[in-house]
Amino acid sequence: MSEHLRTSPESERTAGTVRPVRQTAGSPHRGGGRALRAGVPLALIAACALAQGSLAHGADFGLAAAAGQAQAAAATSPAWATASADGFASVDALGQNGTYGGRDGRTVTVRTLADLEKYATAAEPYVIVVASTITMDPVGKEIKVRSDKTIVGSGTAGQIVGGGFFLGQGVHNVIIRNLTIRDAYQGVWNDKEHDFDGIQMDGAHHVWIDHNDIRNMADGLIDSRKDTTYLTVSWNKLSQDNKAFGIGWTDNVTADLTIHHNWIRETEQRNPSTDNVAHAHLYNNFLEDVAGTSIKSSYGDYARGRTNMVLENSCFQGMTNPVIRDATATLVQRGNVFSGTSGRNESGGTGAAWDPRTYYAYALDKAADVPALLKSGAGPRGSIGTTSTAAARTTTTARAAAATTLTVAKDGSGQYTTVQAAVNAVPANNPSRVVIAVKPGTYRELVKVPSNKPHVTIRGTGGSRKDTTIVYNNASGTPKPGGGTYGTGGSATVAVEADDFQARNLTISNDFDEGAHQDIAGQAVALRTASDKVFLDGVIVSGDQDTLLVDTASKDRLGRVYMADSQVIGNVDFIFGRATAVIDRSVITLKKRWNGTSAGYVTAPSTAAGRKGILIANSTVNGDVSDRSFYLGRPWHAGGDASLDPQATVRDTTLSAAIRTAPWTDMSGFSWKDDRFAEYRNRGAGAGAASTDRPQLTDAQAAGQEVADWLGDWTPSAS
Repeated sequence: MSEHLRTSPESERTAGTVRPVRQTAGSPHRGGGRALRAGVPLALIAACALAQGSLAHGADFGLAAAAGQAQAAAATSPAWATASADGFASVDALGQNGTYGGRDGRTVTVRTLADLEKYATAAEPYVIVVASTITMDPVGKEIKVRSDKTIVGSGTAGQIVGGGFFLGQGVHNVIIRNLTIRDAYQGVWNDKEHDFDGIQMDGAHHVWIDHNDIRNMADGLIDSRKDTTYLTVSWNKLSQDNKAFGIGWTDNVTADLTIHHNWIRETEQRNPSTDNVAHAHLYNNFLEDVAGTSIKSSYGDYARGRTNMVLENSCFQGMTNPVIRDATATLVQRGNVFSGTSGRNESGGTGAAWDPRTYYAYALDKAADVPALLKSGAGPRGSIGTTSTAAARTTTTARAAAATTLTVAKDGSGQYTTVQAAVNAVPANNPSRVVIAVKPGTYRELVKVPSNKPHVTIRGTGGSRKDTTIVYNNASGTPKPGGGTYGTGGSATVAVEADDFQARNLTISNDFDEGAHQDIAGQAVALRTASDKVFLDGVIVSGDQDTLLVDTASKDRLGRVYMADSQVIGNVDFIFGRATAVIDRSVITLKKRWNGTSAGYVTAPSTAAGRKGILIANSTVNGDVSDRSFYLGRPWHAGGDASLDPQATVRDTTLSAAIRTAPWTDMSGFSWKDDRFAEYRNRGAGAGAASTDRPQLTDAQAAGQEVADWLGDWTPSAS
């Protein structure tokens, strides 16, 4: 966060409570807003690529063209070719910034074993599209994949029969996605002679295994061994095998892994078996043992050794011993559903409690919804790994238009499953508007739009702005994994540092539980803007203390924000900062404090001298709070900076009886009367006549404090 958020060490007192000092924001959360490598741009550069004569998916690159076995993709890359992982695989560690596979390299299509092995074992990065059924020779062959690879099935056509993949010591940044891997089974149940796995990892890190169908192998469907870490396994179908997913083969307790939204059915054991894992996060999985079949489960999720497991919102149906743990393991269960299960169902242990959200953001689906969700959404998808030939022949104009929209859907039906993944896919210094269309749902994640990605719109596609929610719960005092705390600015759920940003038809929230965490500083920002020409159109920004931070890139930089037809919810200083900000035709909802009391402040401007501050116009201020309990604002001289000249004007606005008769107050030793606070032509029970405690603009002064005066040469328009 910019330096104006630093304050002197003294606390600032609010009504009846001690207000902790605002802190300089630290580095972003390890899982959110990470700086990924600059990959091959999305189809946003399609028009440029065509102008240079590139083909959509053509033989111009012609690797192995003589044999006709593989084709390099065009400069234009579809979203699935640039996708990046969530969960622990998204965490920056071991010199690797998340997991994004081969997106920095070319895309090739393979149809033979020779070409698949050629590109998977190459030193350079590749996105390898498997477009046919490839049979391993000999049976049980496991291709030794090297780092920086994406291996993805083309729709449902990509199948690996009779073998799989091996990732050895130090191999990293690998994505295996949208494949069917099957039928290495040699006829011996619990086969000890044939170690034929679908995917085996020994000492790898940063691996994402997603949307695969893995079944009927000789040994395990997936084996994660020998300290393999920063692994995410998501949206897979694992079935028809003795051993589904084994984790361990190590005495070290260092591995971190995420296993979510997998449908594990008709497997006897290792569902998964998790041995000596430092942080094992399992959520929204469906474990199913179907009655009347020849395969009978012996156990479901198993925490072994010194594993520390968090198991959330999963569904267990018909399983024997659905959840078990060793005496040395720690297992926390939350929100799981059990139907027709029998035997052991355990939790407990003496290990230290941990919260997955310390490492990355995620959103939980209801456990009761998991079976239907996974039956329809797990396994290979027809939309992944494919490029329409017809689309490749469209005009340059049509291509450019299509390229401006990226789709986010948490169920996998879009190009991305998280908003941040879509932001990451926007090319640096993009020259024109990119719309990130977010389908209805709750996206529990941190989102950062960096300064080198201007012209971005994040738009909810639901019928209501309440249908699409981006939410997280960091606060100023929340500890960071590497030490220290996030600080006020660093707590933001959505942080915007890029100019010409828009948010439309969605909710941005910070749901930090202040009552449960009175031991730490409770400023918890929902949305932070630190850029110019920010348009907030038809949104809800919701929190408690410090909800909406309208900032600028630096003290000497202009930053304009225009919010229209929206709602801001909070209680203490919940519209604050040094930007030139307009809240127009909107509802400002006052909220009680964590302990049920009514006391608060709507605005806390920290405007630089000679600049416009915060203008509330043509709006309504109300809420279910006590009469005469809220101030309209107070001056925030950030860091004790006496050169600031905070400004707030409230005009042509309906004020409820919650507003105090003397609506402005001092802050941290600075008198509001020395700064710029005024009203004009307000109405409602909270309005009042001019007085020394309630300055009103004259008509002449008001003529210079219109919305247009705040915005200057900028006319916001939705796009």
